[in-house]
This record gives sequence, C-alpha cells and structure tokens, in this order.
Amino acid sequence: MAVLGASGSGKSTLIDALANRIAKGSLKGTVKLNGETLQSRTLKVISAYVMQDDLLFPMLTVEETLMFAAEFRLPRSLPKSKKKLRVQALIEQLGIKNAAKTIIGDEGHRGISGGERRRVSIGIDIIHDPILLFLDEPTSGLDSTSAYMVVKVLKRIAQSGSIVIMSIHQPSHRVLGLLNRLIFLSRGNTVFSGSPGSLPRFFAEFGSPIPENENRTEFALDLIRELEGSAGGTRGLIEFNKKWQEMKKENNRQPPLTPPASPYPNLTLKEAIAASISRGKLVSGGESATATAATTLTVPAFANSIWIEIVTLSKRSMLNSRRQPELFGIRLASVVITGFILATVFWRIDNSPKGVQERLGFFAFAMSTMFYTCAEALPVFLQERYIFMRETAYNAYRRSSYVLSHAIVAFPSLIFLSVAFAATTFWAVGLDGGPMGFLFYCLIILASFWSGSSFVTFLSGIVPHVMLGYTIVVAILAYFLLFSGFFINRNRIPDYWIWFHYMSLVKYPYEAVLQNEFSDATKCFVRGVQIFDNTPLGVLPEGMKLRLLDSVSRSLGTTISSSTCLTTGADILTQQGVTQLSKWNCLLITVGFGFFFRALFYFCLLLGSKNKRR
Repeated sequence: MAVLGASGSGKSTLIDALANRIAKGSLKGTVKLNGETLQSRTLKVISAYVMQDDLLFPMLTVEETLMFAAEFRLPRSLPKSKKKLRVQALIEQLGIKNAAKTIIGDEGHRGISGGERRRVSIGIDIIHDPILLFLDEPTSGLDSTSAYMVVKVLKRIAQSGSIVIMSIHQPSHRVLGLLNRLIFLSRGNTVFSGSPGSLPRFFAEFGSPIPENENRTEFALDLIRELEGSAGGTRGLIEFNKKWQEMKKENNRQPPLTPPASPYPNLTLKEAIAASISRGKLVSGGESATATAATTLTVPAFANSIWIEIVTLSKRSMLNSRRQPELFGIRLASVVITGFILATVFWRIDNSPKGVQERLGFFAFAMSTMFYTCAEALPVFLQERYIFMRETAYNAYRRSSYVLSHAIVAFPSLIFLSVAFAATTFWAVGLDGGPMGFLFYCLIILASFWSGSSFVTFLSGIVPHVMLGYTIVVAILAYFLLFSGFFINRNRIPDYWIWFHYMSLVKYPYEAVLQNEFSDATKCFVRGVQIFDNTPLGVLPEGMKLRLLDSVSRSLGTTISSSTCLTTGADILTQQGVTQLSKWNCLLITVGFGFFFRALFYFCLLLGSKNKRR
C-alpha cells in the first residue's frame, strides 16, 4: 500500500503513527491489526521501519553490512552457515548480487549507486523477514529506473507474505502498476482510498475525469493541490470519498474498500502471527524454535546475549576503522608532534628554581593536551547516532552493549597514544623516577586519555551538532585547566569556586605527575644562593649574594652555606597545595571519572534516543 499526497499532507506522520514512532502524548487513537489493538511490544517484534535516509557504515561492503544485520537480528540458535544463506538469498531478492563485494562508500570513497544503497537500507531492516514493513519515501532522490527497482523489490517482499506500507511522493506509471492499494492524503485527511484501477472512476464520478494519456497519480495530486488553494479546500473531495465508499459497499459492485481480509479470518491476532511465523516469517532458529514461537509468540526482545552483541558491535566498528587508517594516523601524528615540540622546548630541564617553574608549566600543558586531543572523539558517535537509533528502535541490540563496545574499541588506540607521548617526552625533558616513574607517567597519561575520551563521548550523547560540541568541549576543558591548581593554588581559590577545583579532570593527573616528579626526599631544588633566584636580588654578583646569605644565617642563628639545601620536592608539593591525595589515588580518581562519564553516556542513550517524534 502506498500513501500519497503533496509535501506537508501528513504522509510521513501517518507512517510514523502506524509504526509507533510518535510519542504517546502527541498521538490519539489506536492502531489495530486483524481487528485487535496492536501492542507496542508486539509491533516492535513483528515489524520493521526503513528511514528515508540511507544510514550505513561507509567502509563496510554490502555483504558485510547485511551479515552484521543478520548477526544482530537473527536468533543465536541459528548457525552462522544458515545466516550466510539468508544473507545470500536476500542479496538475490534485492537484486544487488553484482555489488555484494563493493563498499557502501561516502563523499571521500567511491562505493555503490544511490539505488543500490537504498536497497541495502531496506535489506538491513528485512533481514529477519518481518510481517509488517513500513518505509518512509523509499524512492526519494532516485532516478525512475532505480525507483522502479526498489518498488519491485518491495512487491516481492509483499508477495512473500508481508504487509508493506510506504509513503511515496509521485510514482511513475510503471511504479503505479506494482501497487495494490493507494491512500491520498490532504492536510491529514483521506481524500481517496482504494486500488489504482479505481482512480479513473472515482474522479469521473467526482466530476473531474482523468484525461486518457495523463499519469493518474500526477493528475490526482495536481487536482488536490488546486483544491487546497481554493476557498472551500478539499472538504468536498473528503465528503465525496466517504459517500463513494459507502455507496460501493451498498451496491456491492466491488469489494468494500477496507483493508484486505486476513487469510485466517477465524484466528486471533496472536494465532495469525504464529501462522505467519510457521510459514517462515520472522526467521527463527530451526524447527523447534519455529514451533515454540508459532504456538506461544514468545519471540525474545533481543536475538542475542549481551556478550555476543558486544563482540559483534566491536568487530563491526574495528572493521570500519581499520579501513580508514588515516584517522588514527592523524591523531597519532598530532600527539607525537606535540610531544616533540614540548620535548625540544623543555629539553633537559635542570633542578634550579627556574627549572621547577618550567617543570610545572610542562606538566600543566602536557596534561591538558591529553584532554584536548580527545576532542576528536566527538564526531564518532554523532556520525553513528542515527544508525544507532535505527538499530535500537527495533531491538537489534541493547544500549548497554553499544556503550561497552564503544569503550572497548576506543581503548587500544589510547594505549598507543599514551606510550608514544610518554616515550617522546619523559627522557627528553629529564623527568625523575627511573623505570617505575616512566611506568606511572604512562599510566596517568593513559588514564587522562581514558577520562577525556569518556567525557567527550558523554557530551556527544547530549549535543547533536559537531561545531556546537567542539565549542562546548574547548570551553569546559579551559575551565578544567584554570581550576587545576596550576594557575592558582587550591588554598587561594575562593570558597564559592572550590567545588569546580575538585570537579576538574585536569587537577588529578596534574597532581599525580607532580608527586611522581617531586616525591624523592633526597633531591634538592634550591641550594644556598639559589634562594635569591626569581627575585630582584637574583641579578646581584655572586660575592654579594654570599654575604647576604651569611647575614641571613647570623640573623637566624643557623649556618646556611652555598651548598645547604633549602627546598626539597616535598616543599614544592606543599607550596603547590598538593597534599591531600597520593599519586595512586589521583590515578584511581582519573580512571573512575572515565567510568562515570561512560555511565552518563549510557543514560543519555537510554533517555535521549527513543527515536520517536513529538
């Protein structure tokens, strides 16, 4: 059945209402199947919805795309060989055998044609052979041949025992010949409902006969547009449609224009669905599973366990990423170049008071760099958002599986980035701690990358636009750096801002690397006359500084020579206000932040991706 009408007539709204894609508060009335009210849970199991946009992973081939759909939608009891056979049968049914090994493609990668892409989109949603199939303008943006091929595929699906309902803008004469039923809408009202063959008679009796050589649907749509622009609108046509349908029922000249009767009129809805399942609909795992599903209709909410979902999602993401190595290459290059610049600017810092200031500057910049580098994770989910919404709308997998696989796929690249940055800077800058110090330095950088990518991923679940997302990420990370303790010590931050200091993601890695560097109690950073460095007295001759030091010694009643240690690492940590947490606690808190933001990302997906219109 095709729903037709001008733009704004309510085609997509009607399809969305039937497919349970409109929020409850915005929709009145009920949807019935075989005369029984259709429950939301049942509809989710027996139906599929194909969106107007082709939402596909660009670097997967047609066969891989359909195979992953089979992994998600077909039951785990079905062996992989059977799933492959189902995919091959579907490729034949969709008429895309020649493109099976070709990647989907995007603006930067050559792939399949627009018509083939549309058929793949349909294939993803019919992999489990649904009883009900809804499509929102499946032919929009296609040439007439591609549009005909798409509708021909839909005709074959309908002949296999499915109900196919689609909205269509302006079907060609050939496409019209494939349709069984039409509904014309005008501003949300039905102005015609019946078979394509009854169109000439309907309009002839209305008083506007269709000329012989004119496309029927084009004539009907043009007439409806004319009426919409007139004073009385389409009210006359709406009333005529009601009377015409009643008249046909009374005269019994043709079957009543109601939905076709069920092949099993005496069965309840549950039994009718079970009968469809027993005929091969809703592909199930073998004969025993078919028998069980057919008698009880206990089709599980999800086809697979959470672990299988995580493995399949991870495999798909890794395959898509592996075919775009330039993305990781650019990220690795940016980290290595940043490390190289820092290493050459802060080359072999000494242990003088100026060296201490330079170390603090290096750590603050290095730790904030970890977080800014993570901003590239923002588009990852934003690009996949609508694919995710389409797949979870019909229970292809759990949201929790997506969150976990998202984290698993992201983590290995973070290890490479951490080791690359640590190796580039640790020895070149002359940091302290030896092999164990380097290991902790690697761990805290990895923890920073982890919490940073988790934070950015969480934001991508809230913010729908890339540019808006980047603006927010850069602003918040700047605030984190401001309150990290580098620009202003914890003891000097006003009480009304101290809460932000403890929320700052940069604070904990910054304090951890300071402790890693300055924890050696035997290491001295200010000796004798170095006490005058970084002050106006620093320009005095060495002899004058020694005499001043001698005067200070006598005043204090103690001996301070040019080799006396006046400031150790512990003193620097106290001066910086790094006294509350150990470096290992800082590491754990940073890792904890990562898990916290992943949990928030999950709740964002749970609450914000209902895939329903208002």
